[in-house]
Amino acid sequence: MNWSDYEAVWKRQDLPVGAHADFAVLKETFEKKRRKLAATLFARDILEASAGIFVSGVLGYSWWHMGREGWPMAFAIALILGISGLFVRERFRAHRLRLGTDAPLVAKVEADIAELYHQRHLLLHLWSWYLLPCTGALVIVSATMVRVLIINPPPGVFLSALWENPAALAWTILYVAVVLPLCFCGGWKINRRTVRKQIEPRLHELEDLRRSLLSPV
Repeated sequence: MNWSDYEAVWKRQDLPVGAHADFAVLKETFEKKRRKLAATLFARDILEASAGIFVSGVLGYSWWHMGREGWPMAFAIALILGISGLFVRERFRAHRLRLGTDAPLVAKVEADIAELYHQRHLLLHLWSWYLLPCTGALVIVSATMVRVLIINPPPGVFLSALWENPAALAWTILYVAVVLPLCFCGGWKINRRTVRKQIEPRLHELEDLRRSLLSPV
């Protein structure tokens, strides 16, 4: 699962002008940007949900090799599937709130504003619903593997060979304890920058457009 996918989604959007955008241009490009946003969010949700299912399958396969001693893997799988479930819920939510092509422009603008505020909330709280469960799953998997290797290492498994190689084991610990946490922090900062440079300027544009539509001069 890639926590920087959100930045990729928003990079596909043209950089918003913000509060200084021309109303005529906003009206002309609104429908195109609306469809593009919906398509990229759809792709994000499907890819993230699928990635979570795939990772859960890999963890389940590892658990099967560990035997009964690997039972804590169930909690890691539950965390990852929980994240996938959130993206599935996003798809149902988007389907429920979707407007028809014949909806008034002002209704579409208001729907996009609501969607952008929702996406902004998701990105600003990425730690609570995405990175923290991923971290928890990683800790559970690492602790379970170490526990199994100490108590009853399965014969002929790659982890057993890793356990017997101090240098490889040290690099693995360094990666899990240092590299991955730094990647998580980097992903969090990247997505906050996405909010600042993409979502908030676009919100300014759409809120100005809504005011223009509701109070024409």
